[in-house]
Amino acid sequence: MGKSLVLISHGLFSEELKKSTEMIMGPQEDIYTVTLLPEEGPEDFLKKFEETIASLEDYVVFADLLGGTPCNVVSRLILEGRPIQLFAGMNMPMVIGYLNGSLLGEEVDYVEFGASNIRHVNTLLAADDDDDEDE
Repeated sequence: MGKSLVLISHGLFSEELKKSTEMIMGPQEDIYTVTLLPEEGPEDFLKKFEETIASLEDYVVFADLLGGTPCNVVSRLILEGRPIQLFAGMNMPMVIGYLNGSLLGEEVDYVEFGASNIRHVNTLLAADDDDDEDE
């Protein structure tokens, strides 16, 4: 079994991010989601997270928000000595970068990949207009 990806979030964000990614990349059996629902607390989330990772040998965790309950719960596990790689601020480019890196057998800097795909589209369009005028 290869490395798995666990997406953790407030609400259904992680589940919907997985679905949206699958629209582009196809079905993903090695992506798991753990959600914190409004009626749940940290203990509920921890239980669901532990159940999810129990069968996983090698995995990376992407969290929606640094300082949020899902990220904090997993951070406590890391502080207790668990060997978990945790990245906060997940977005679709990070997930696609993870999948492409896995397919190609390459290491991906998830932080750089996710951040480098944040663009102000108006600026890009204006730059394209400037290039068209120069021709």
